[in-house]
Amino acid sequence: MNFKYMYQKVVDLKSNEKTQAEWMLSAAIGELQAEQRTLEQLMEDKARANDAMLSEGGSSMLRLQELQRYVEHLDRCIKKKLEDIESAEINVEHKKSQLSSRLLDEKVWLKAKEKAKTAFEQQILLREQNELDEMATVRFAMKAR
Repeated sequence: MNFKYMYQKVVDLKSNEKTQAEWMLSAAIGELQAEQRTLEQLMEDKARANDAMLSEGGSSMLRLQELQRYVEHLDRCIKKKLEDIESAEINVEHKKSQLSSRLLDEKVWLKAKEKAKTAFEQQILLREQNELDEMATVRFAMKAR
């Protein structure tokens, strides 16, 4: 006799939910990393613009004002990107929490399945032992005659 768990579809569902949560966490981490790379690029652009302002000290006032506006624009972009990063970090933590919950659900169902399988195996062993006991009793009764 083979063991067939009556709630196998639930176990499969929980496993699929866990896998989906892993993918969602991976995507959220990828998004966070992309936001961080964009922030680094903005910071590098700002540093280059500041260096350009310092090196062009004798340049026209118009060029310096243009660079200053560009630096101010980059500051606004950096501020926005920091907010985006914070939001992405919150999303990553949320996805980690979801994954943790899914892992726990899957573990509970796998444990229940394992218990059911152990109980099934115990019943099989008990039946076999009863059959052996029955055969021994019949043999003993036949020898006693």
